[in-house]
Amino acid sequence: MDQLLTLWDSMGIANMEWGQLLMMAVGCGLVYLAIAKKFEPLLLVPIGFGAVLSNIPVAGIGGPDGMLGMIYSVGVETGIFPLLIFMGVGALTDFGALIARPSTLLLGAAAQFGIFATLIGAVLLNFVPGFDFTLQDASAIAIIGGADGPTAIFLASRLAPDLLGAIAVAAYSYMALVPIIQPPIMRALTTPEERRVVMQQLRPVSQLERILFPFVVLLLCALLLPSAAPLIGMLTFGNLLRECGVVERLSRAAQNEIINIVTIMLGLAIGSKLSADKFLALETLGILVLGALAFTIGTATGVLMGKLMHRVTGGRVNPLIGAAGVSAVPMAARVVNRVGLEEDHHNFLLMHAMGPNVAGVIGSAVAAGVLLALTGT
Repeated sequence: MDQLLTLWDSMGIANMEWGQLLMMAVGCGLVYLAIAKKFEPLLLVPIGFGAVLSNIPVAGIGGPDGMLGMIYSVGVETGIFPLLIFMGVGALTDFGALIARPSTLLLGAAAQFGIFATLIGAVLLNFVPGFDFTLQDASAIAIIGGADGPTAIFLASRLAPDLLGAIAVAAYSYMALVPIIQPPIMRALTTPEERRVVMQQLRPVSQLERILFPFVVLLLCALLLPSAAPLIGMLTFGNLLRECGVVERLSRAAQNEIINIVTIMLGLAIGSKLSADKFLALETLGILVLGALAFTIGTATGVLMGKLMHRVTGGRVNPLIGAAGVSAVPMAARVVNRVGLEEDHHNFLLMHAMGPNVAGVIGSAVAAGVLLALTGT
C-alpha cells in the first residue's frame, strides 16, 4: 500500500495544479499561432514548447537543476544568447539603404519614443493597487516598444530577470502582430496622397562605405554610450563579416548555423520562465498592456517623423516608411511596402523602408544602453 501511495505521489496527475495546466495551454497556444498563423514561428515554437516542458509537475525541467534552467543560466543570465543573435542579425542585414540615405536615422530614433513614454507609464502604473514596478522593472518593460526581441531579453536579464518570461513573450508577440497592429495606425496618420508618394531610387553604395560603416557606428558607440557596446559591437561585427568579403564561411555560419542553434536554445530558455508560479500574476497583465502601448506609440511617432520629413523635403519622402523605425527587421519594412502598394500598385517602398528599419535596430540598442546606464547597478 505504501508503495502505491509513493507511486501516486510521483505521478504528474497527483501533483498537477490548475496554473500549470493553464500555462501548458498557453504554451500550446503559442505553438498553434506559430504553425497555423505563421506568427514568429522561429521563436514561438521553442518558447511555447519550453512553456509546456517547464510546467510538467515533479520533473523540474525549468528549475535551476533542470535542462532548461541550466540553458537559461548559461545563455540568458550571462547575456550570451541575445548577443550571439545580434551578431547573426548583423550578418543577415544589408545596411546599404541606411548608408545611402542617412537621414532615415531620424525615423529610427523617433520610433524609440514609445520606449521612453512607456517607461513613464510603467512608473505611473504603481499608483494602481497591485502593481509595484521598480525603475529597473519599468525600463525592462519599456524596451518592448523597440520591437526587438534580443534587445528586450538582454535588458530584462540585466534589470528585471523575474519579469523576463512576460517581457519576452510580449516582445515577440507584438513583433509577430506587426502586420495587424501597424497598418491601422499608418492609415490613420497619413493621407492617401502621402501614401502614394513615389521616392527616388537610392544611390549605389560602395564596398568601402559598407566596410567602414560598422567601424563608424562602433566608434560613436564607444565614445558616447559604452553601455550599449555589447549589443552594437556584436551587430557591427556580424555586419563586418558580411561586408568584408574575405570570410564568407564565417558570415554563412553567423547567418545560419550559429543563429539557428542559439534561437532554439534561447526560445527554450525563455519558455522555462513561463512556469505558473512566475507568470500568473497581475504584473504580467500590466506588462502586456504596457508593451502594446509602447509598440503603438513607437509606430505613431515614426510615422509622424515621416510626415515631418515629407514636408521638409517638399514631398519627396513617403511618411509610411517611418513605421519601419520600430525595428522588427524585415517584417516592418514589408508591412510598409504592402500598405504603400494598396494605394499605388506600382509604388514599391521596401528598399526605402529598410533604411529606417535597420536604423531601428541600432536605435533600440542605443535606447537599451541609455536605460542600462541610467538604471543599471
